[in-house]
Amino acid sequence: MSSSPMASPGSSRKRRTMHFAGGAEALRLATGEDGKSKKYSEDGSVVRKRTHIENIVIDREKEAQKITESLPEQEASRLFMPEGLKDAVFVGHLVTDLDSVGGSIGAAALYGGRAALASEINSETAFALEKFGVEKPPTIEEVLKEDPNARICLVDHQQTTQMNPAINPDNVVGVIDHHALQSNTIVTDRPIYIDIRPWGSMSTIIAHTFLTHNQRPPKHVAGMLLCAILSDTLNLQGPTTTEWDRLIVAVLSDIAQVDDIQFLATQQFKAKSRELAGLSAHGLVNGDQKTFSFKTEKFEGDIGFAVVETTDDSVIIERLGELLPEIVATKVEHKQSALFLAVVNIVSLKGSLMLCGPTELSLAKASFPGCKMNDAHTLMDLGNRVSRKKDYIPAITGSIKAGWSKPDLKRGLSNVDVAKLGHLEVDPLDPYQRVMRRGSVLEAKAVFNPDELDDTGMSLDDE
Repeated sequence: MSSSPMASPGSSRKRRTMHFAGGAEALRLATGEDGKSKKYSEDGSVVRKRTHIENIVIDREKEAQKITESLPEQEASRLFMPEGLKDAVFVGHLVTDLDSVGGSIGAAALYGGRAALASEINSETAFALEKFGVEKPPTIEEVLKEDPNARICLVDHQQTTQMNPAINPDNVVGVIDHHALQSNTIVTDRPIYIDIRPWGSMSTIIAHTFLTHNQRPPKHVAGMLLCAILSDTLNLQGPTTTEWDRLIVAVLSDIAQVDDIQFLATQQFKAKSRELAGLSAHGLVNGDQKTFSFKTEKFEGDIGFAVVETTDDSVIIERLGELLPEIVATKVEHKQSALFLAVVNIVSLKGSLMLCGPTELSLAKASFPGCKMNDAHTLMDLGNRVSRKKDYIPAITGSIKAGWSKPDLKRGLSNVDVAKLGHLEVDPLDPYQRVMRRGSVLEAKAVFNPDELDDTGMSLDDE
């Protein structure tokens, strides 16, 4: 998409205040023009690369700015808004998630209706509501108790199996969704409003409709839509992410005045990880991961470090066998020399480190000497070390500066066929809509032992 069809012609009007320089500009100031931040050490020797989402927002700065500057401060004409949705109740699916709730709130603001909950919200949604000062919507049961014949617009779903049973299908007047039409799709006796697009988030559709109707979403609505898109697209890294999702995130971060998109994404992931059922292995490994570049006489490369903060670390550690293959696959895909996943218990303030190969094992031993490990040498007890910035990266940096080098392996990452690592897809039958890896050769490995593996996580004897 070379240019945006949404920015209407006319004179541009600057609306940024002296206190807000725009999300992309603030990011550039923080991360530097070369795409690297030196905030992890006073002498500038520890370099953090820009994250994927930071690059997306910065790269689309001009296009996003052109769009936001074309929007009126006051509400524009509602001439072409569908009348059937005015005063409707917008409600998401059961096992409701942030896209359902954020999209409902956005749709209600856009079309002039009310938002309702199909079920209780999760911790990630609660975070977004509090972050942007939005009151939690009432449940659909509460709304229907007051108005049994309320007109309903389904958002983020269209299957009757995902619909709250309190809803009468005869009262459904619209569907706004981004999922495939499969079995159990709602059937109506009359035409209804339908907006289904193959985008990464239903909230992207709502935000796009705001813009194409020359409407500026209120700051709190823009914030909710932004969080919803980040959630459903795994910070714009999920397999369903489209160019529209990327552009809309840049626009919404400007309107919502979010000057550090990575910090917001990290906060949101931490809130999400309090409820682990909704996180796949891919989500856990990629949710809060940062990459650090090193260059010394004996080592040059990128080290990835992911962190999961939780109140119950045992639930994550029990998934070690599921997580190790995903760590390996992600390391290969990101072309990293090593990738760690630390699990931090925020109650007991204890940390554990997952080790997926001999490079990770070697560097962990050098960086955290004396720490106990499990028999397979795939999990290290880090004790009271719980901070990536204060505990983990400084220790790793110290080891690398002191002369650590990668172990001599028979086979390196350059020989790995990335295609054999499988593909990512969203399970349409999963109520959490988790992104899963399918068809990976690593799935067949029941036991990971770094002492017997190369950097791919494969046995040294495997061909």
